[in-house]
Amino acid sequence: MQIIPIASGKGGVGKSLLSANLAIALGQAGKKVILADLDLGASNLHLVIGQFSAKKGIGTFITGENKFEDIIQPTEYENVSFIAGDSEIPGLSTLKSAQKNSIIRNFRNLNCDYLIIDLGAGTHLTILDLFLLSPQGIVVTAPTVTATLNGYLFLKNAVFRLMASSFKKNSPAAKYLEKLKNDSSSLQRLYIPKMIEALREIDPENAAVFENRMRQFHPRLVMNMIDEPKDADKALKIRRSCQQYLGIDVESLGVMYRDTLQDKALSSRLPVINYKPNAVISQAIYRIAEKILQSETFQFDDFSTDVLDSTYELANEEANDDYSQKMSYVEDLVGTGALSMGELAETIKTQQYELNQLRNENLLLKSKLVKAASQGFKI
Repeated sequence: MQIIPIASGKGGVGKSLLSANLAIALGQAGKKVILADLDLGASNLHLVIGQFSAKKGIGTFITGENKFEDIIQPTEYENVSFIAGDSEIPGLSTLKSAQKNSIIRNFRNLNCDYLIIDLGAGTHLTILDLFLLSPQGIVVTAPTVTATLNGYLFLKNAVFRLMASSFKKNSPAAKYLEKLKNDSSSLQRLYIPKMIEALREIDPENAAVFENRMRQFHPRLVMNMIDEPKDADKALKIRRSCQQYLGIDVESLGVMYRDTLQDKALSSRLPVINYKPNAVISQAIYRIAEKILQSETFQFDDFSTDVLDSTYELANEEANDDYSQKMSYVEDLVGTGALSMGELAETIKTQQYELNQLRNENLLLKSKLVKAASQGFKI
């Protein structure tokens, strides 16, 4: 079985679109596929494949209402089964360690050719751990500045998570990393290849474990929503940044042009490759499916992130809120040309505009609350 977790650094880049249509394309090729909605807290993959909201899914499994085998539901698409998520169960978006590990164990025991997991956006630890179920996960991004930055950030955090899993508590390397973690600015300035050199001297045995896992790590990239051929260059620039600063080689699975047909297909409750198989976006998905069919299946050596939940936490867990890390990956991308100074300036302007908008909205909300409170007191 080849496990294919599909993630993105930010929402709105077509992650669920690719997950659903890729599963159907592989099913059409005669492969047994299970499609799982793990975008917990925002589960809507059933809409992309035209299913009604399921009564059984990850939510009912977590609450103990159903066994795992009972939440695997058939679909109308050849060779494709579906595991629904559940956005209505409070707290489901932040799984407890035992819940996450139970899902992972059941995923690993599934009987199919491909397991495609549609993950939530961002770099939460649960998302990273599910992404690292396989060394062949796919990151979906877009040529916009924020999508490019967040796609690279996701891969950077995945490498840090992989690193944290490779060093046992109280080992020389773990102590070294803990020291770096307490000085996050120093940690972010160290590139992974340089860190490996230091770790090799401090703790050669465990460093060898980490280096082996890095060699096994073969993430793949899909650049979606491109408008013209030059937009595809962003994928090559992300790859260059990953090679130079993270020490990993990212494979490009292809590009997908922006296409309004996907919106029409969604409103018709049909996957786009069924709605119009000859459309440009459909043909792009078929090409991606063909590359996956031709690829080897890789696996990590046995390792678990269980102990990390109670001992070693990933540096800057909520990286999107961490200023020093944002500056780090911006510097990485500027250094390799993936982000120009003009684009950087535009990003800063956009963020400033969004901050001003939020301030204005907050002021308006406060005035409404004050007015409502005063009217309430009068009553």
